[in-house]
Amino acid sequence: MSFSIRLNPKEEKIAKEYAKINGMSLGEAFKKALFEKIEDEYDIEVGEKAYSNYLKNPQTVSLREIEEKLK
Repeated sequence: MSFSIRLNPKEEKIAKEYAKINGMSLGEAFKKALFEKIEDEYDIEVGEKAYSNYLKNPQTVSLREIEEKLK
C-alpha cells in the first residue's frame, strides 16, 4: 500500500531533517513515526482498560503468587 501527503514547505523541511538525522528515507521516517504513534495510543488504551478493571475489583497479586501460578 502506498499513499501521498501534502506538506507545506516548513513541514517538509522538518520531515527531511528528521529523516536525515536518523539516516533513513523520508518514507521510512513517516512509517516509523506512524507506527510509534499507533503503538503509544494502543498502550494508553490497554493501560486505561486495565486500570478501569482494577478500580472495579481492586485486588492485588504478589510476585510470589504469580510465580506459583506459572509453575
